[in-house]
Amino acid sequence: MSRWRYLGKRLLLSLPVLLFGTTISFVIVYASPLDPVSAILGNNYTPQAAQSLRQSLGLNRPLWVQYVDYIVGLWTFDLGNSWVIQRGTGAGELVWTYLPRTLWLGFWSVLIAVFVGIPLGFYAGLNPNTGGDYLASFGGIVWRAMPNFWLAVMLVSVLSQSGNLIGFDWASWLVNTNVVTPPTLDFLSNPVGAVTSPESWWIDNSGGNGSFLAAFKQVLPAALVLGSASMGNEMRIGRTAVLEQRNAQYVETARAKGVPERSIVWKHVFRNAMIPLVPIIAGEAFLLIGGSVLVETVFAINGLGYLFFQASVQSDVPLLGVLVFIFSLLLVGLNIAQDLLYTLIDPRVGYGDS
Repeated sequence: MSRWRYLGKRLLLSLPVLLFGTTISFVIVYASPLDPVSAILGNNYTPQAAQSLRQSLGLNRPLWVQYVDYIVGLWTFDLGNSWVIQRGTGAGELVWTYLPRTLWLGFWSVLIAVFVGIPLGFYAGLNPNTGGDYLASFGGIVWRAMPNFWLAVMLVSVLSQSGNLIGFDWASWLVNTNVVTPPTLDFLSNPVGAVTSPESWWIDNSGGNGSFLAAFKQVLPAALVLGSASMGNEMRIGRTAVLEQRNAQYVETARAKGVPERSIVWKHVFRNAMIPLVPIIAGEAFLLIGGSVLVETVFAINGLGYLFFQASVQSDVPLLGVLVFIFSLLLVGLNIAQDLLYTLIDPRVGYGDS
């Protein structure tokens, strides 16, 4: 089976999964105690106004009719409008407004988890029972044990008072930014060649708050908190995988044949040690890219996690359903990417029909 045929098969098999997921989301959202009518009317609530609004929103129709409209709308990407948060504004428009900040946060969270956790785990696995191994293992356990919400609050408190606590003012370092603020991504709409000089894109664009450096600094604390738990997981699993591969029979055979240790480590140990890490990275990438409600709320990132929280609190039913559908698409897409990545790391997996 060719790679493209395998990809097509996986995409077809994902359709029933998405249908099941959207059905569950409909049951959770529309059959829940959420009352968008009360949220919209607020202090102007009267039985007559509520009945009229319920009829105009279509909430008095049979549940199966609402289900069909819900499924057809999502699968044709007719996402409808927000009912409460920004009434009359398209749900897709709202998602598109909040999405870049979540992707920016998720991108750096994944990088921190992968490029810090995995190298530390591999280093600990190559140097077992040493001071570096104990330090890396202890650090990973500590990072993994600290809840994200607690670490976020503590980090905000420390950075807000860093000038008094440690004599280093985080807010004025490199560029002037607030500790709790949404990252300004103006530089994305201003490519390097479109601005006066590359330096203004990198450091000082729109008064210093729209540059790449400012956006990176604004999201770094939240990315560190969000990626910390994943970093600890990948470090521990990477260490265990390297230890298992180092003691494998094929490694002993390669050493007996005189294969250099560097070649054994890079061509065999590391590559095979990545196999158990693939599902861990894919699963955690969904959580990181999807954003964290608590982390985005504490650091005021104002991404999809924050939007999901507001839609839940304010009973914005259509927007809530759209966000659940988007998260389902993201999860299914990452699972397909995980299967394809398996075949690249381990050719023995192949594209069989089984």
